[in-house]
Amino acid sequence: MENKKKILTSKESVILLLSVFVVGFCTIIYELLIGSVSSYFLGDSIKQFSLVIGLTMTAMGLGTLISRIVKSNLIYWFILIEIVLAVVGGLCVPILYFSYMCEPVYYPVMFILIMIIGGLIGLEIPLLTRIMETYYDLRNNISNVLSLDYLGAFVATLAFPFLLLPLMGIFESSIFAGFLNLVVGIINFYWFKDKITFKKRTKLKISAVLILFLLAGFFICSKTLMKYWENNIFDDRVILSKQTKYQKLIMTKNKEDIRLFIDGNVQFSSIDEHRYHELLIHVPMSFAKHRENILVLGGGDGLAAREILKYKDVKKITVVDLDREMTELAKNNRIIKEMNKDSFRNEKVRIINEDAFKFTENADEYYDVVIIDLPDPNNSSLARLYSREFYKLVRKKLAKNGLVVSQSTSPFFSPEAYWCVNETFKAAGFKYTYPYHVYVPSFGDWGFIMASDIKIDTEKFNLNVDTKYLDKETFKKAFVIEKDIQRTGIKFSTLDKPAILDYYLQGWRYWN
Repeated sequence: MENKKKILTSKESVILLLSVFVVGFCTIIYELLIGSVSSYFLGDSIKQFSLVIGLTMTAMGLGTLISRIVKSNLIYWFILIEIVLAVVGGLCVPILYFSYMCEPVYYPVMFILIMIIGGLIGLEIPLLTRIMETYYDLRNNISNVLSLDYLGAFVATLAFPFLLLPLMGIFESSIFAGFLNLVVGIINFYWFKDKITFKKRTKLKISAVLILFLLAGFFICSKTLMKYWENNIFDDRVILSKQTKYQKLIMTKNKEDIRLFIDGNVQFSSIDEHRYHELLIHVPMSFAKHRENILVLGGGDGLAAREILKYKDVKKITVVDLDREMTELAKNNRIIKEMNKDSFRNEKVRIINEDAFKFTENADEYYDVVIIDLPDPNNSSLARLYSREFYKLVRKKLAKNGLVVSQSTSPFFSPEAYWCVNETFKAAGFKYTYPYHVYVPSFGDWGFIMASDIKIDTEKFNLNVDTKYLDKETFKKAFVIEKDIQRTGIKFSTLDKPAILDYYLQGWRYWN
């Protein structure tokens, strides 16, 4: 008789097991979404993900304790939790996006969302475990629930970076995860509706339908909502918005001023980017004894390559940028192509879409000049590219008498981070470092560090290419380090202890 009962309820058992899998999947997706959004807005990814994971685990523990209160109507409560989780979890990213428009409330809103989502997740598993007692003994029950929950979490860790983020972006991925929770609730309602009273069934139906329309509305209007948000966050009109596998690209336009933002940080302004790129490129190039083989780490917009191509003796330029979509944009977008003079289609330029650390570690060539044109070290992933270990790798790949230069953030807004780059080059074994800076209206005062194993006489500046800004006078002024931006006693940065990240966030947090 017992075997017959199990056969009759086998479909219900499968539904519950699949529910466990989806629950595990959505749990990790919500954590990744909130952590990613917070890292995007506030930087310091380690801190943001630590907060999200810690708060979620705490909330899950509280939810598990609260589950003791639920003593009857277990399937009803489980379906209700899925419906509530669908709306709170599904809209967590839209809520965070719009709370960022009023930045002081961001952390309180994030905290409330995590506690609600974590608490509901903490309720799910105990309820599912108790419901499934009908079908399995305790040992098999716990084994089935935990293994499928963990499997769902594992699939989520793969799906998020390789499918959801590149295909839908953060905003739509959040709504998609909410749909999954809602689907779980609806399917369980269909299979177990005879175990729920008519009054409760009516409540669940109305709630599910309303939330289905709400999520569908947000999903359909996601692009409009994102455009509204972007136009309110960015001062100028947004003409391009693209979520890549690695970052969020925004391009704005105001009259003749075109600006590119990566993860909210301005990368260039068309009206003054020549100041930045002329100082970045022509200072080391003018002092280089040889200029045949040049390596650019970063520089995915093609603007650094544009300046390097002005030198006739350059035979090969290798541009290493992680994001293929960024380099394709620079190669094909009409506006950026005009700015970079179609540099990425020049036969001397080779583009490699790879992590700069990994490329440098495995490179089998030696370079006369290495240009490090990477984003600021506002998270742990970027901070490793400002570490002693990375600079040691770069030093090994320099040809005899070679030079390296790195953009080094603002010596005015974040002086400790600027001098940290200088100290890190020294710690990597470079005998000489040469700090210099320039005023770029869209950035403010911006700094560079040039390093080499040969002594350079910075008085002997010889510029043989056309420039808009740089000349002997502006060059001489660039090497004047004013008293108020000088710092001493600064630590160097390593992979294990990324001092640059702390210095950078501390400096910019003050000005923000």
